[in-house]
Parts: sequence; structure tokens; C-alpha cells
Amino acid sequence: MRRNTFIIPITVLLMAATAAIATAANRGPANIDIFGGQSGKVPFPHAQHQDRIKDCKVCHGTFPQETDAIKKMKAQGTIKPKKVMNLQCIKCHKAEKKAGNPHGPVTCTNCHVK
Repeated sequence: MRRNTFIIPITVLLMAATAAIATAANRGPANIDIFGGQSGKVPFPHAQHQDRIKDCKVCHGTFPQETDAIKKMKAQGTIKPKKVMNLQCIKCHKAEKKAGNPHGPVTCTNCHVK
């Protein structure tokens, strides 16, 4: 009986540590270059957004977690030009700015790099 008193908490701690390590390992790259069409690529601080937003589905509910997902979606016609900017990125950045919070760029040229 006394032995279980030690085994259960240790097991719980080991499981929590394993989950934390697995989550950290599955975060993907810290920085990503996103296809930005004719306006040029968009350097995207992925880890910074993960730390701030927490819920991956905010973005990945729209965009698959795969390399060049936006480029593929545009080529297939499943996403319209500027949808990423207007309905995802800029919308969130403007809302954060309006709320008085730190925010990302709110204009095209502040993100796209030719």
C-alpha cells in the first residue's frame, strides 16, 4: 500500500514530462518562409505565433500542416489571392492592435519580401 503512494505520483510526473517533450518536439520549425505569390515570400515566425496563440487550429483549421500548403492551395484554386492576408493574418494583427496588445504587421509590404 505504501509503495503505491510513491509509484503513482512518480508515474504521473513521468507521463507529464513525456507529454511535454513530445509537444516540444512536434512544434515544427521556429521560422517558416511562406509562399507570398508575386509580392514575394513572407518570413513567418512560427514559434512566436505558437507561443502567443496556443491553439494551432486558429491557423491550421484553414491551412494544412505541410510544407508549401498555401502555395499548393493557391495552385489548386482552393484559396483565393489575398485570403491569407485579409482573413487570417491581417485580421488578427489589426484586432490585437485595436485591443492595445503587441501585434504583427498590418500592411502587405511589412510582411512580403521580394
